[in-house]
Amino acid sequence: MLNRRGHWGAIVAPLVVGLIGFFALMQRPRFADIHTVDVIQLLASGMCFGVALAALVFWLRNRTADKNP
Repeated sequence: MLNRRGHWGAIVAPLVVGLIGFFALMQRPRFADIHTVDVIQLLASGMCFGVALAALVFWLRNRTADKNP
């Protein structure tokens, strides 16, 4: 049976680090000059890259698991 406790840490840790970085960025005076649409586009792009990276890791792990029965 899989250990579910490790999966939560893999989700929460990057989320916390990302939120800390985003809130630190929001405190800078230059952030007010950036348009909301640009911020949303950057967040969406980052999410897409994150999903693609997670899918790649999942695919590589399953590929190696299939080779070792």
